[in-house]
This record gives sequence, structure tokens and C-alpha cells, in this order.
Amino acid sequence: MDEFEFDEIGYWSEVKLDIIREYAHTYSTILSAQTKPPLHHLYIDGFAGGGRHKTKNSGDIVSGSPSNALAVRPPFREYHFIDLDQQKVAALERLAVERSDVIVHSGDCNDVLLQKVFPRAKYEDYKRALCVLDPYGLHLDWAVVATAGRMRSIEVFLNFPVADINRNVLWRDREGVSHTQQQRLTRYWGDETWKEAAYKPARQSGLFGSQPDEKASNDEVAEAFRQRLINVAGFKHVPRPMAMRNSNNAIVYYLYFASSKPVANDIVNAIFEKYRNGAA
Repeated sequence: MDEFEFDEIGYWSEVKLDIIREYAHTYSTILSAQTKPPLHHLYIDGFAGGGRHKTKNSGDIVSGSPSNALAVRPPFREYHFIDLDQQKVAALERLAVERSDVIVHSGDCNDVLLQKVFPRAKYEDYKRALCVLDPYGLHLDWAVVATAGRMRSIEVFLNFPVADINRNVLWRDREGVSHTQQQRLTRYWGDETWKEAAYKPARQSGLFGSQPDEKASNDEVAEAFRQRLINVAGFKHVPRPMAMRNSNNAIVYYLYFASSKPVANDIVNAIFEKYRNGAA
């Protein structure tokens, strides 16, 4: 019996799992067929969880990203699952107990990725990787994203947690936001240019003088981050992200994909559009 309670996920997270599973299958099929030269491809999950989840709607237990990845055929050459929670690490180890191609890492994914995993996916070594970065909030360092972009060998699915950002950082009156909360977004964004993206001057003055800056829309902030992935991290192809909404139609997070390959961009764009249309 599992020693921890399964993470509960909503419909939007089930859609995300479907998107990643579909692309992972296509990605592994393409790279496994590459022979001139042969490529060694990795699956990386930076916030892997325990491998399974409970759905909010039905209470059913469903496979998480690690379980889905292990079921992909043809398989990846190696798998790296990372989590900070020791109970989830233990669950991942049980999941992969008979798999010699799986390495489960216990620790902060920001350190593990940069020090242990990304060095195994160097472009010049004919290594390629699909990396899922699905933090629960603003728990990711920009250095991880920037390193992946610079390496050119790593494609990334990335959760941009706009609900956490709006709740804790992007208040309408930004003067009331604590320095600690601002630092969380700076760490994720990479610098303080998020302030320029998230706020714009008030359109007009009020009866009592100038008004505070206006908060940008979610889509405007998301587009600014997309441009940052292209122009700062160096990913050549970043399609418009998929907005994941809760039952109240509020955006919980944006799912980004970033790659150096145009064919990857086209495939994910088609997958995103299919799920956007299906959710409409």
C-alpha cells in the first residue's frame, strides 16, 4: 500500500497529462528511428510526484507523467524522475523497481537538473531530452530554463503558474506586495523585467491626481514570458501556450512548450489546437 495520499488533480491537469503523453510518444518514435547518427534520448521529469494521481471529479487513480512515460513505445533510452518529497521518491522507486533505465533523484530539481541530469544530455554527445517542468508554484529557477535553451538538445514542457503569481505577487496595488513574494517571481522569471511586463501606466489621471499603474492581463504577461523564452533563453520555437482553466473558467496556469526544432513546434502546435478545440 502507498504510504502517502495521492495528489488530487483537476480536469485541466488531466488534459496536460494527455498532451505530454501524446507528444512523448511522437518524440520517442522520431528519435528512436534516427540512425545517421543514432541519438540517445532521455525523459526528464523535474517535479515528478509519486507517479499517480487522484482525480477531483471521480476520485479515480490515474497515471502521472512518470507512469505515462514508462509506458511509451518505443521507450526512451533513460528516464530521470526528481522529487523533493521522500514519500513520493519512494513511490517512484517502487514504480521503477524492475527498470535499469530509470534513475530516481531525491532533492531540489533546480540543483539536480543542473548538476546531474542536464550534463547527460549534451548536444555534442548526440544526446537529446524531453524535460517536463511542472512545479506546484514558483519553485523553478530561471537558470534551469536558460540552460536548457542554451544546450539546444533539450525540449521543455513548462508550467507557468499564473494563479500563484496573481494571488501572491501581481496585486493591483503592487506597493503592498512583500519583497519575499517579489523575489519568488524574480527567481522564476530570471530578473525584474517582469515588473515591466506585468504593469502599465494608468490610462488617465483620477480626480485626486495620478492613478496607480494598471495590472496587465494574464495573456499579456504570458506573451511577455513567451518572448523571454525565445529572446533570452534562446529557444527558437515557442508556440502560443495552452491556457489551463478550472471549473470556474479561471486560468490556473499556462502550459508552454519550447524547442530548437521547427518540426517539434509544428507537432505541439497541432496537439495544443486539438485540445483547445476539444475543451471549447
